[in-house]
Amino acid sequence: MNLSAPPDTLASNPTLAVLGFKRQLVYHLHFWAFIAVAPLVMVQWQQSHYLLSAMLILFCANALLVIGFLRLRDTYFLKGRLFPLLAVVCAAYSTHINGHAGLYWAYPAAAALFFLLPLREAIGTNIVFVVIMAVVSFLRFPEADFWRITFSLGLTCLFAMIFAWLVGKLQQELTRLATTDPLTGCLNRSQLADILNGQIQMRERYERVSSVILLDLDYFKTINDQWGHLAGDKVLTELALRLRKRLRESDQLFRIGGEEFMVVLPETRQKDADALARQLLSSVSARPFLDDIKLTASASVAEVSKGETWSVWLNRADQALYEAKAQGRNQVVNAARPLPAIGQGGRAMPDSAAS
Repeated sequence: MNLSAPPDTLASNPTLAVLGFKRQLVYHLHFWAFIAVAPLVMVQWQQSHYLLSAMLILFCANALLVIGFLRLRDTYFLKGRLFPLLAVVCAAYSTHINGHAGLYWAYPAAAALFFLLPLREAIGTNIVFVVIMAVVSFLRFPEADFWRITFSLGLTCLFAMIFAWLVGKLQQELTRLATTDPLTGCLNRSQLADILNGQIQMRERYERVSSVILLDLDYFKTINDQWGHLAGDKVLTELALRLRKRLRESDQLFRIGGEEFMVVLPETRQKDADALARQLLSSVSARPFLDDIKLTASASVAEVSKGETWSVWLNRADQALYEAKAQGRNQVVNAARPLPAIGQGGRAMPDSAAS
């Protein structure tokens, strides 16, 4: 990932966009921490605080490693575990030998932990941090200063925790809104390519076959024309509920068009997907929608083939859906499998012989 890339280059995939912003935050926190701390190495060395200088060198080295790993390998070095350890030790020891001059660094360090670690780890680390700083303050400062330092640092951690928690909840809600269809609650197209590519990788690496089902309501336009768009929305919402009742927990349901849905079926052969597709069509036509609206649907099934891209896979399913519509609707059509590559000295096997 290019950390200097503008955020809108990742907007097509909300999950990647969130991950990109998190890594930019990690990158900048370590970068500016390095800029702020590096000069202190010489300052402490000149004051004959050699142990503190060594610890600050380790802190700066960790910051450089995190920056380098993010830039070159797109990974988070040791998942940020060294930052809280070094920050707590350096701040506590600096406060012990430098007094208030070292204490000032505890506040930004405590706040930074909530943006570098998972929330629970950050809370636990900050509790330990506040306790250690309280002990050092009790030994180093008058009692009045001890109470001021303990409560002010504790409140700083509390406010930072609340802010980080709210940002996390907001991030989850924005991701949910960006990845789901607001009407039906199904997944939308934003993650379609990634999910299909994930199934293709399982096929290529582990020979685990997946299939997709495309399902489209027949003559849905007449519902909007005859009963209105509100009735059409209620039909789509109920349709999504009926489909979910037939799916496994690992299956993923998308709304990819107005009345077109797609089901991704991990580790499912085409014949099993075909049987499920027929069950889904039966659930559509079994009883009316909104008491008096009778509907049918057409569907297609496509099993992923080795070597094909997600767009080719989806296009085969799409072509089969057109065939189902052309052949009279209310039926399932299996997508034709691509011809296998002919190896040297071999010949293509007929589709019926394929496993």
